[in-house]
Amino acid sequence: MTNLPSSRWQGRLDLAYQRHQQTTQVASAYTQAPLRLQRAFYPEGPEICHSVVLHTAGGLVGGDFLQQTIDLEAHCQSLITTPAATKVYGHSQASEQTTVIRLGENACLEYLPQETILYNQARYRQNTRIELAENAHYLGWEMMRFGRTARGERFQQGDWKASTEIWRGPTPLWIEHQWLPADLGACDHANGLAGQPIAATLCWVGKVATPAVMTQIRQLWEAQQGQGEAGVTQLPQGLLCRYRGASMAELKAWFIAVWSFLRVQYLGRSPLTPRIWQL
Repeated sequence: MTNLPSSRWQGRLDLAYQRHQQTTQVASAYTQAPLRLQRAFYPEGPEICHSVVLHTAGGLVGGDFLQQTIDLEAHCQSLITTPAATKVYGHSQASEQTTVIRLGENACLEYLPQETILYNQARYRQNTRIELAENAHYLGWEMMRFGRTARGERFQQGDWKASTEIWRGPTPLWIEHQWLPADLGACDHANGLAGQPIAATLCWVGKVATPAVMTQIRQLWEAQQGQGEAGVTQLPQGLLCRYRGASMAELKAWFIAVWSFLRVQYLGRSPLTPRIWQL
């Protein structure tokens, strides 16, 4: 077990799934406050295990450190989500979350947390590493709101750093490092948020996305007639969807439409929105 740095909260989740008689089960779940795991449920049948991760402290403050490891054995299928937005409060010291995901052969994980809200003056670090075995599939998203815009707050001080790596064996499929320093005006710069409070990425990795699939996903955005900006990029074995805008409802509508389409196209599953999502 990795030693955690000294902090206010040293939350931990070590979650492992196994396949038993055509059922994906939680084989082990170690949690350390403020992280908690709700009881598994199966709204789609025994093959797909749905899990809900809770953050019981209500938000992250400076010095908090959360660490998650998620392991799926071969042929396991799981959907993991959260019941509410994650709040990161303003503080001179950074808070951090590190996530390591390992998927066995032919395993599939849909990692779909609710949005993260960075309060003004927040400093937040995210590190995510995903390791895929042969024929494993991963679909995940990250939705960031910078500032409590409903209260008229802008993200004018603080910063956000994110590192994401996806590997299949020794081959990198997607590596990205992002930094948004509000103190340096990145929220207003055209190469930053361009004055918008929301930025988000949806990532699908599993199979090569054909031009037809890319076109259909772009058409999902066009049909929505959204006010924000959106883009779709091909990866060596998947795709990325990006959003920059002002409406979380608009963003979620598009991401859920893309997720639903990819479910049918590549996983052979009907769309089933988790009941805990409040859309």
